Amino acid sequence: MPQSTWDAGRHDGGPGRFRPSPAFALVAPVVASVLVQVPGTIVVLAWLRPAPLLALAQLVLALAGPLALLAARRAPGATVAVVTALALADLLLPPAEGPPYVALAFAIVLAVARGAIGWAVASVAVGWTAAIVVGSLLGATWNPLRVAGTTAVLVACFAFGSAVRVRRERLAAYRAETARRRRTAEEQERIRIARELHDVIGHALSQINVQASVGLHLMDRDPDRARTALESVKATSKTALEEVRSVLGVIRSDGEAPLAPQAELAELPRLAAGFRAPGFDVEVVDRLGEAPGRAVQFAAYRIAQEALVNVVRHAGAGRAVVAVESLDGDLLVTVDDDGTGIDGADEGSGILGMRERAALLGGTVEFERSPLGGARVTARLPWGAAA
Repeated sequence: MPQSTWDAGRHDGGPGRFRPSPAFALVAPVVASVLVQVPGTIVVLAWLRPAPLLALAQLVLALAGPLALLAARRAPGATVAVVTALALADLLLPPAEGPPYVALAFAIVLAVARGAIGWAVASVAVGWTAAIVVGSLLGATWNPLRVAGTTAVLVACFAFGSAVRVRRERLAAYRAETARRRRTAEEQERIRIARELHDVIGHALSQINVQASVGLHLMDRDPDRARTALESVKATSKTALEEVRSVLGVIRSDGEAPLAPQAELAELPRLAAGFRAPGFDVEVVDRLGEAPGRAVQFAAYRIAQEALVNVVRHAGAGRAVVAVESLDGDLLVTVDDDGTGIDGADEGSGILGMRERAALLGGTVEFERSPLGGARVTARLPWGAAA
């Protein structure tokens, strides 16, 4: 069942915060003012029995002030001015006895809370001065304690309204910051998904291209090796489809679907085998005694994968060497080739993705000239880093 617009309030703005619903915040001051002013006025009029016109005027004033509060949301400044005038008339119109004009207190608080401080100060200052001056001219006698008490109440209303305004501003700032963080998190998640898809699809297409070229080259001369190349194309495309489905499954389920098992460094030989082709060889050098955490292994695998994709696409190399080792508490991954090299400043060749993966774990990726004559990609990842 949907929540009614007349509910007393709702939780909003984080744990422990409670904000009244808009309808309740609008109607509550009106109801409270009516309950104080109208019955109290009726009791006083029944007791004093003034002239019928004066009695009617008092009842109208007692009801008009609370009803004027209905406009406080759209016109808080004008509302506090009107309610002040009504309160002044109620104060000066006989009989002098009567309930407090609480609608004025609500009008002041609402005006200050909504930013109409100038209206509130001007209206109350003019109204209170007029009450004292005009009342004196009409022969009213003002008790100094009453004047001081009323002034203190008016000041308290301004202070309370200011406190409400500060709270509203803080709540608005909190919501804006929450929305900004949500947008940032969503943007980071989109980048992460795009990076995963880029790595999966780019790697698969590169391997398919290599193996398809091998199959075409050997189809007539060596049908068995051509068949093996085509089987590799089939296996690579199947694996890529599974990984893409895994990433898309996370999107469809708002990130709650389990991911496929992440690649580990132990799978580097299989990765290298997928890139091997006539005229191009990939060697894996494993100097690790033990493996780091899964997050570090996965990042290292993807960086090596992307580096090999770049070698196949851009380097024109005949050989590549992937080496992994431990150095000063870090995992060191180097990929060397004997090709033409790659431009480390070219952020469009998967290099940005490699650097982002390393940065997420507190690591780095550097590019330099390789001893083999081509390019060297060096990734340094903290051994104990977590995702």
